[in-house]
Amino acid sequence: MPVPPALKPKLSTSVHDLAGVGPERAAQLERLKIFTVEDLLLHRPHRYEDRRHFISIAELKLKEPATVRGKIVAQGLKHYSQRRKSIFEFVLDDGTARLHCRWWNLSFMGKYFHVGDEVMVFGKPLSLKPRTIDHPDTEVLDPGEDPSIHLDRIVPIYPLTDGLPQRWLRSLMWRALEEHESQIEESRLELLKLIGEKYPTRANAVHMLHFPEERHDADVARQRLAFDELFALQLEIQRRRRALEANAQALPCGGTNQLMRPFLAALGFKLTAAQTRVLREVRTDMSGAAPMRRLLQGDVGSGKTAVAACSALMALESGFNVALMAPTEILAEQHFQNFTRWLMPLGVRVELQTGARKTVESSELRVGDQNSQLFIGTHALITSGFQIPRLGLVIIDEQHKFGVAQREQLVRKGRYPHLLVMTATPIPRTLGLTLYGDLDSSVIDELPANRGRIRTFVRSSEQLSKVHEFICGKLKEGRQAYVVYSRVDSPDTEAGIKAVTEEFKRLQKEFAPYQVALLHGRLHARDKESVMEAFRANRVQVLLATSVIEVGIDVPNATVMAIENAEQFGLAQLHQLRGRVGRGAHESFCILVANLKTEEAAQRMRVLEKTTDGFEIADADLKLRGPGELLGAAQSGLPSFRFADLVEDRSLVECAREYARQLGKDVSFEKAPAGNPATSAKAPA
Repeated sequence: MPVPPALKPKLSTSVHDLAGVGPERAAQLERLKIFTVEDLLLHRPHRYEDRRHFISIAELKLKEPATVRGKIVAQGLKHYSQRRKSIFEFVLDDGTARLHCRWWNLSFMGKYFHVGDEVMVFGKPLSLKPRTIDHPDTEVLDPGEDPSIHLDRIVPIYPLTDGLPQRWLRSLMWRALEEHESQIEESRLELLKLIGEKYPTRANAVHMLHFPEERHDADVARQRLAFDELFALQLEIQRRRRALEANAQALPCGGTNQLMRPFLAALGFKLTAAQTRVLREVRTDMSGAAPMRRLLQGDVGSGKTAVAACSALMALESGFNVALMAPTEILAEQHFQNFTRWLMPLGVRVELQTGARKTVESSELRVGDQNSQLFIGTHALITSGFQIPRLGLVIIDEQHKFGVAQREQLVRKGRYPHLLVMTATPIPRTLGLTLYGDLDSSVIDELPANRGRIRTFVRSSEQLSKVHEFICGKLKEGRQAYVVYSRVDSPDTEAGIKAVTEEFKRLQKEFAPYQVALLHGRLHARDKESVMEAFRANRVQVLLATSVIEVGIDVPNATVMAIENAEQFGLAQLHQLRGRVGRGAHESFCILVANLKTEEAAQRMRVLEKTTDGFEIADADLKLRGPGELLGAAQSGLPSFRFADLVEDRSLVECAREYARQLGKDVSFEKAPAGNPATSAKAPA
């Protein structure tokens, strides 16, 4: 893909060829993923020190970070506890006071310092009597080196690896900039015209990143380099979308309404205005010249399944088969039951394909069979041995549970089938524009009528007996309840984290005479379905479960959910779990039993207590946890950014998307040139 900037050959020079870089230093740089001059110049400082204004040791304040300088007047290593523990310490003197710098169990630190060395020290004093800093950042001042690089300026502090000195790397960066800064070019001159007034050139940005005149310069440089990463990604997204539109002939799946009309008449409820609007968008896409690529977002309980059924009917009416992939066997089984109940009376065959249960084998599928079918399954749908003839539409439910490659595998089962991606986990806009930037977006922003409201409460573990009393009260009224745990077994009693299998027998007694059942991911598929069927039929009143019930479970009579150790779950996951109640007309309750030892944990629980708006919760989750933890870095499909921050850079993402649209009209559909892996932004499939 096009990667900013267009590089002259010297920027691809190996660090082995730089002056002063021998085999040992080159190996250390490679551990930091620095292989070329370009990698070096894009090695981002993790912080800066203002060395224009040192404070004296006497001015140090308790637990306030500061930088001081002085000479080592004493140092030594102590062993104790029969030499199993050690402490290395030196004493720094600047003429105003003395500072003790200590390292615990790092005896090798002694080889880096000597009495008489002038040293800069950065850290937070943990004591003022005597003044002491444990494990500070340090830098020995070399009298033979140019001090203007390391003193009397704002100085970059880089991520390092063992044995690599900060001053050596900073000096190397200074020399590399002197020699190679002029070789950094813009990727597109048109882009520079658009952003020229707001940001510096890329070459200036790289210089300002490492040696800013003011702190603000480093922020501006980071934004410019982040913009380049985001623009490259958005340009690739635009290129892929235009290539699809130019090269792929859409299958005619607009439908005839011959199945849709009787389906809607028998559904038993009227679609909301939001559902109807989304279906118009889907029909337009599936009747268009290019294959549909649409993301459907809808909060828990908003009626996405009904929209999926109507979308499937459009393709089935048009003579094509449909595949619906769900992340769990429980959800696939539930879809299978719902769609069988809805579509079998219309003469549509519904097949199930999971690891545990298959209603049809691939060998039984006939290419010439003109009876359209709906195939519902888990990952089993994308196995190489299972082929679906005449595949017209792919529906992926709870997309955030799948990797990007899995989405692509299922689409490749056919010849450019239409794609509808659904999620009940609202996606923060910055993630939506990057992870799903190649998809059109629809939102169901209206809940069906006659849904009871959900009230959410946060309680401590000391209040658990009252929570159980409340649940018993609702069971007496004829309702049902979930109790959710974060672990299957092996509880951590020291941390107070419980496991569902350990709590089962105790809660059987607690909730007697009501029936209690157990559900978790390690049960056999047949046992899971048996438990769920008993719960749906109200033969089981309390379901003890893990997060396996997070998606797709629909039992309208279940009106209470208690989540123990709620602090162990993410906000979006808690919101999904909460969505298992409130699916009927009765008022519902979600009780978060949490251990709120930190302010962050309390803040997260307050978000859920305050709102049931999934989009507001998703934005809060992104800010608190970050995109990697939120989505799972291994399967999210997110590119690896050096400078862009998807939590803070929403305006940059939107700006990059707009510029990519303006400039992307001229983008070739040919394979993009390979870029340096350090700056390449991988576009989602």
